Amino acid sequence: MIPSTASPPLVEIEGLSVRLQQATLLEDINLRLQPASIHVLSGPNGGGKTTLLRAILGQVPFEGTIRCHWRGGGRIGYVPQRLDFDREIPLTVEGFLAMMWQRRAVCLGTGRSTVARISAALERVGMEKLMRRRFGVLSGGELQRVLLAQALEPTPEILLLDEPTSSIDDAGMRAIEERLLQIKREEGVSILMASHDSEQVQRIGDQVTRIRRTIRSSQTLREADS
Repeated sequence: MIPSTASPPLVEIEGLSVRLQQATLLEDINLRLQPASIHVLSGPNGGGKTTLLRAILGQVPFEGTIRCHWRGGGRIGYVPQRLDFDREIPLTVEGFLAMMWQRRAVCLGTGRSTVARISAALERVGMEKLMRRRFGVLSGGELQRVLLAQALEPTPEILLLDEPTSSIDDAGMRAIEERLLQIKREEGVSILMASHDSEQVQRIGDQVTRIRRTIRSSQTLREADS
């Protein structure tokens, strides 16, 4: 029980279970995401990490309780592990982001203010050079960083990441890790991310929870920034 004088966590998950087609994917998950922290979900493929993120997003039915104690606008940013799309579509990175951020149809051009917004968002993740690149030819790592740029604009209160660096080279991985640490520290974003990289967990995690259908262990690695 949280003392009445204590600030509650940003997200409280209690007794969460997910059952689909008579299969139990998650069972009795209890987890707290603290403000301005990086909480890493670890565990084997198929262990339920992605399912938990999807439950928080409301994409799968679940039993149990998810409570959010918002401090700001309550926006959630999300980067999936993969994005399925037709790679032959003649769409640039600018056009992809413009579809999210302007009302005018992309075929009619991108407004000047939207172009500036896209450029700034890509610069935040070191991908400004990709603005005119065709979206379908991006490498896995480049695609993840574009999706991260989209998830960070506008700045979310919670950022959910599903294996965000699994297909990225070491330099790209470190760049993303540095950016995540920066937005946690300077902007107070709370991050819940799935990762199977134990070294990455040690580098950036404040808390790590190991999941294999249910919680196997949970450990505080360092005190989160206040």
